[in-house]
Amino acid sequence: MEKESENELIVRDYLARQRTKLANDRTLLSYIRTSLYFLVSGTALVKVEDLENIKGLGYISFVISVVFLVVGFINFFTIKRKIKRGHYAKM
Repeated sequence: MEKESENELIVRDYLARQRTKLANDRTLLSYIRTSLYFLVSGTALVKVEDLENIKGLGYISFVISVVFLVVGFINFFTIKRKIKRGHYAKM
């Protein structure tokens, strides 16, 4: 069905859809990168012996890392589904 609707699109609309798909991929990668930054900083805060009083901050950083990862994937698949169905105005 998607192939039929893409044949009906003019070139400008087809390219706009492709740009939107690529932007969605780029946004997912940004969420993953941010999640990894929080994971690395959390690991550093937990592993450093001299920083015993802020180990809790390291564990909070781990939680934030997982939250960013989950939100990123939910956002990615939600927008991907809207693009596939053609609901651009509702994004």
